[in-house]
Amino acid sequence: MAVPRVVTERDLPVSGDLKVPVGTIVTPAARDAARARGVRILEAPTEELPAASPEQTVALGADHGGYRLKEALKPVFAELGFQVCDVGVSQETPVDYPDIAQQVAELVAQGQAARGVIIDGAGIGSAIAANKVPGIRAALCYDRASARNSREHNDANVLTLGGRLLTISQAEEVLRTWLATPFAGGRHLARVRKITELEKRYSAQRQGR
Repeated sequence: MAVPRVVTERDLPVSGDLKVPVGTIVTPAARDAARARGVRILEAPTEELPAASPEQTVALGADHGGYRLKEALKPVFAELGFQVCDVGVSQETPVDYPDIAQQVAELVAQGQAARGVIIDGAGIGSAIAANKVPGIRAALCYDRASARNSREHNDANVLTLGGRLLTISQAEEVLRTWLATPFAGGRHLARVRKITELEKRYSAQRQGR
């Protein structure tokens, strides 16, 4: 079951209307801020909402261990011009990180988002889970060097972060570097293709059983 989108105060425009999918959760603070700004929050079926460009869409998710960091990093995406597809969680209620990792990874694999970011307590489990989805190259990054390397050399399309291991400023530094770094191609392209071939080979073997 898909987790409803959550609108917080940070998601509100300065004025005007905010159209959201039917079933969206609007936090009490967001409703208060909307009233103060004169912003109308309008629900509409997903098919009636303007589609965000997949190239500028990032699938974002966290378990209870990464919830606070997820919320703290949301303004970074907006500042850099990315549309966030938040698959949850909406509070610190315990959930299983593989479920969140699967939702984020599938959005990326299906082309609905160009990249994904998953945050759990350590970031390790989400990376393992996301990498089970064909087409995903998830990397656990912990500083600018690892973030840059994962993009330049490995063309990582999912970033995982440890919500209990990084400060907000450290995580923001990693995220900004990761989002800004392009894949270098060249000699690295052949190596990434070998990763894809490995994935295809073992997928075919499992299907042939």
